[in-house]
Amino acid sequence: MTAPVRVLIVDDDALVRAGLTMILSGAEDIAVVGEAADGSEVPAAVAAHRPDVVLMDIRMPRVDGLTATESLRGRAGAPEVIVLTTFDADEFVLRALRAGASGFLLKDTPPVEILHAVRRVAGGEAALSPTVTRQLIAHVAAPDPGGTRRRALTALEQLSERERDVALLLGQGRSNAEISAELFMSVATVKAHVSRLLVKLDLNNRVQVALLVHDAGKA
Repeated sequence: MTAPVRVLIVDDDALVRAGLTMILSGAEDIAVVGEAADGSEVPAAVAAHRPDVVLMDIRMPRVDGLTATESLRGRAGAPEVIVLTTFDADEFVLRALRAGASGFLLKDTPPVEILHAVRRVAGGEAALSPTVTRQLIAHVAAPDPGGTRRRALTALEQLSERERDVALLLGQGRSNAEISAELFMSVATVKAHVSRLLVKLDLNNRVQVALLVHDAGKA
């Protein structure tokens, strides 16, 4: 029997934590193993509860979710992070994704979609639909005075043709199964390509690959 996905909830609003706990605890394959009320509590909570996924509020009073995500994802063996926000155009969401978050959820997301997002991220996918990805990046992406596009293009050039095909589909927000069907390869082969992409590009998840593709103007 597969072990349940272990989730840590980080939010300064006790009602939000209670609501998320109630939603997640109703699923047999997900277990809420702990809570934290501020980003400053995250390191100790992760060490104590060993979650697979952290639901991280962005706006907290002492240490915000962005800072906490950057610190957490910089560690070896870090859990996946889904950031929580009130608005999908929150200026910090893109920064959190660049820092290593695997996706984001609006706080009014329907319960079934929250469960789906946690399962996707725990399985190595991203909790970002293609539509949301395009809207978010178009809304908050900054101009490029520092040569971001040139650096991104250079990074993509080091990939093999097949790896580049996979990267471009990641940039469209495609799942492993969708990439498998598009490129006529097994899901296991897609996963292997994604793993190699992360090593070659020195990135830590597929969302960062998608953002790199966008930076290169290939999305």
